[in-house]
Amino acid sequence: MLLVTTAWAQTRTVTGRVTDADGSGLPGVTVLERGTTNGVSTSADGAFSLTVQPNATLVISSIGYNTQTIPVGDQSVINARLGTNETVLNEAVVVGYGSQAKSEVTGSVTQLSSKDVENVPVVSFEQAIQGRTPGVTINQTSGKLGAGVQIRVRGASSVTASNQPLYVIDGIPVTSQDVGTDVEPLNPLADLNPNDIESITILKDAASAAIYGSRASNGVVLVTTKSGRQGQTKVNVGYYVGTSETTRRQKFLNAAQYNELFRESAANAGITDPDEVDALFLDFGIDLNSGVDQNWSEEAFRTGKVSQYDANVSGGDAKTRFYLSTTYNDQTGIIIGNRFRRGSARINLDHSITEKVKVGLNLSLTRSVNDRIPNDNAFTNPVQLNALPPLQPKIDPETGELNQLTLYTNNLVDIERVTNRAGTYRSFSNAYLSFNPIKNLTIRTEAGADFLNLNEDIYAPAGTSSGGNTGEGFSNQTQVMNYTTNNTANYLLTLNEANTIEALAGFSFQRSDLKQTSAEGRGFPNAEFTRIASAAIKTGGSSSSRDEFSFVSFFGRVNYAYQGKYLLSGSVRRDGSSRFGANNKYGTFGAGSVGWVISEEGFLQDNSIVNFLKLRASYGLTGNAEIGNFLSRGLFTALPYADQAGIRPSTVVGNPDLSWESTAQTDIGLEFGFLDNRISGEIDVYQKNTDDLLLGRQLLYVNGYNTVTENVGKLENRGLEISLNTRNFDKDFKWSTNFNISFNRNEITELTSPIQSGQLASVREGQPIGVFWGRKYAGVDPANGNALYYAEDGSTTDEITDSPLQVVGNPNPDYTGGITNTFSYKGFDLSVLGQFVYGNDIYNSAGVYQAVNGDFFDNQTIEQLDRWQKPGDRTNVPRAELFSGNGAQASSRWVTKGSFLRVKNVTFGYTLPASVAKLGFLQTARLYVQAQNLATITNYDGYDPEVNTAAFGQGNYVLGVDFYTPPLAKTFLVGINLGF
Repeated sequence: MLLVTTAWAQTRTVTGRVTDADGSGLPGVTVLERGTTNGVSTSADGAFSLTVQPNATLVISSIGYNTQTIPVGDQSVINARLGTNETVLNEAVVVGYGSQAKSEVTGSVTQLSSKDVENVPVVSFEQAIQGRTPGVTINQTSGKLGAGVQIRVRGASSVTASNQPLYVIDGIPVTSQDVGTDVEPLNPLADLNPNDIESITILKDAASAAIYGSRASNGVVLVTTKSGRQGQTKVNVGYYVGTSETTRRQKFLNAAQYNELFRESAANAGITDPDEVDALFLDFGIDLNSGVDQNWSEEAFRTGKVSQYDANVSGGDAKTRFYLSTTYNDQTGIIIGNRFRRGSARINLDHSITEKVKVGLNLSLTRSVNDRIPNDNAFTNPVQLNALPPLQPKIDPETGELNQLTLYTNNLVDIERVTNRAGTYRSFSNAYLSFNPIKNLTIRTEAGADFLNLNEDIYAPAGTSSGGNTGEGFSNQTQVMNYTTNNTANYLLTLNEANTIEALAGFSFQRSDLKQTSAEGRGFPNAEFTRIASAAIKTGGSSSSRDEFSFVSFFGRVNYAYQGKYLLSGSVRRDGSSRFGANNKYGTFGAGSVGWVISEEGFLQDNSIVNFLKLRASYGLTGNAEIGNFLSRGLFTALPYADQAGIRPSTVVGNPDLSWESTAQTDIGLEFGFLDNRISGEIDVYQKNTDDLLLGRQLLYVNGYNTVTENVGKLENRGLEISLNTRNFDKDFKWSTNFNISFNRNEITELTSPIQSGQLASVREGQPIGVFWGRKYAGVDPANGNALYYAEDGSTTDEITDSPLQVVGNPNPDYTGGITNTFSYKGFDLSVLGQFVYGNDIYNSAGVYQAVNGDFFDNQTIEQLDRWQKPGDRTNVPRAELFSGNGAQASSRWVTKGSFLRVKNVTFGYTLPASVAKLGFLQTARLYVQAQNLATITNYDGYDPEVNTAAFGQGNYVLGVDFYTPPLAKTFLVGINLGF
């Protein structure tokens, strides 16, 4: 009893209330006894009660408010009023293996918050940040759900190696490349729930990215998921539902126009007898007198649907913080047969064992199912329905079923009966231990795993174009185990008030194992038996393969600040990779940067105009290691013959000298804030020079080998980025604007020999990557309607072979950007995001089938209504002549401008007043409506200007190619978010 009485006398209970500037109680504010883990969070009305030791000091803090430190002394009641600080959320910037104050960052970094990606009707988070990221070009490539997304950070740094950035989720590099077997790529990042994201940081220059060494040339995307915070437990639930339509549709000829066009084209070919023309078309199953007017181009599309349910719980005390979430998303695509579903759950825990030891666990599990449609080049791709003549009906009038006697495959049959499903189980997980043995020293060890299990099942029953007469099936299972361990020591040394040094040293190891097993079969009893086990013949037998790579790395970084205004930073990383030759297993990458916070100088302090001004510069070396895992080695392949086993060399020659692509980057940046930071922003200029391009050199077939991968060639990127933020009105009515624009110029500066694809895309010395190389179309001869091309001397000719090959277009834009305007008044808020791309060209490679070219009877675009018909007609559409191919060859005729301005996202919401929300036992309640891809302004005559087909499985230098590629979806939704 005596001991208890003595202890009671040494403590004091303090009560009080925390309010905002208006005197309203603030819930969830952390009230902590400084130097201890003893703390509480305020109740719904801001009240708290805490027992503290003698001479205690309270630290009262909440995100978005200025922190207050109050000595307790003899007080038993302490009330605090917190002023808002809207810059707090922006001050901490996530960087590689840590975080820094924004004012002290000397690299080029763009950071986005959770509000930019949550509750947006997209499959993966990259689609939600389009138009918001200077220096980062994001192309969705297609309107297919779950399809791959193309991202370029400051241009393309490679020709045949990957140009995608490195993705790091909660400190762990994850699998971001498609591991499926279909030509149509999947997007592995669609397995991450965007609503779980706290922040996204994009490291763009060498100073910020070199800490990731050999995989940082294409930039690094750091994703941090949400975590619990000390304070009152919060429960949030949300729901939205909406519908989708195509952003744009092409127009094709109706039956009468088709009939007129093709009879004219036959007459121009010398076939004038109507009966002879009818017979000719009947040979192809087309009855010119059928009386049918089928609009096939509309059959590929439908009204899509989207819905999402989500809930999360977060909170904790001074010792344990937690975040739990679950989400279910269901999207029915605008293209028939396409559907994507994702269910996910996550738990993030942090626990302070003692004041010096902390542990944490982030664990997630996602199940996604993608009902895919065939790739763009497949006849069963729904969009290729637009090729069918309008004179052929969708429904066979004799059977009442889908017509299978069409010119090409009526893929409505396949869409109805064929199964093409990709199902994924995915887990992003990591655990850490943090130890502070002495003041300012933090030792952290973490282990993370990215587990991906993909099942692909394709079944085509008999009677479909894919299944033939007996039915065919394909099953594939891919398992990727990607695990990493990071071990770091971070020390912060403050020599005096003027000198601060922060040093980081670390070791990392990553290994990825991919296992794949597949089987094929044909001959199924009926449509109820869909598994390979039911097949009469195992045509593909069973194949099993394994692929793996590993990295071992040592890295370090030092940041130095003098008086908070002179900044110096340097980093280095030593990487070893299993992918490269025995003579070049290890590479060293590093960067240095300086910064000068000019606004901290005496001549600018207390200045009412200039609030912040920082000049920074950096130079560094990064690498690109994203190639095949065994290109440096001469491998052997099993070659069974009858019942005998054997081996043969692979067709790729190993190269023991194979090494990284190396990119040297220089960056100069200026950050500014004027007029109480009502005007702020950044300006960056940069130059990236990439050496030792990883290219596959073609070998003579007489050697028995096809290619050898070598380090040959160079390319350059130069650019300018501007980001501007303004607070235009800042009282009851608030209006803020964010504007960004980026310019990038790309050039191949050295190449042993040109690389040419079948889609005009090419790689040539002295030209931008992916430049279109072909014949230059010169229009139509008004005298006879023949297509004309430019000859060597600048004159025109109707012989395409007399026209030289030359540059006919550039798929790289002159500039890209976005502008966001945000308005709010009391409980109402409105956000409008516009995205723009200017100066790029698109090659519509399907155009050669959508003009009368002599070999096909495809339906044509309405452009054919402007064709040449009589001498003197002036037009760009040649004379229609059957079997002549007049103007239908690949040329600049099909290269058009792809510039566009898109209203990307419009969100209008209303947040109920707290007093009203409390009546329903709520802390917050918000209703909103949203439109995604609301409007698009463009001169491109295809489906959508934001396009890049994946139909032909070619290298990443094939840019801006459209081949029956579906447009993006225009989505309208209504949603609600409730907080308890």
